[in-house]
Amino acid sequence: MPGLSRLLYEYKPGDKVVIDIDPAFIPTAPHRRYQGKVGVVVDVRGKAYVVETYLGDEKKIIITTADHLRPYQGGS
Repeated sequence: MPGLSRLLYEYKPGDKVVIDIDPAFIPTAPHRRYQGKVGVVVDVRGKAYVVETYLGDEKKIIITTADHLRPYQGGS
């Protein structure tokens, strides 16, 4: 179970996020190949977020809920 602060976090377009799949919410989960990928929030659609990330050289668009996102902390 994720912490309360993670569930209440509001993402805005332009925020960097990490895709961290929560197995408790499978219907809104992205494919497992995106686990751990860093992306940028592009848009908000109701309760869902549109995240742009790269898979190799290709730009991919992921639509998922905040259950599967966490803020990017930076670092190496």
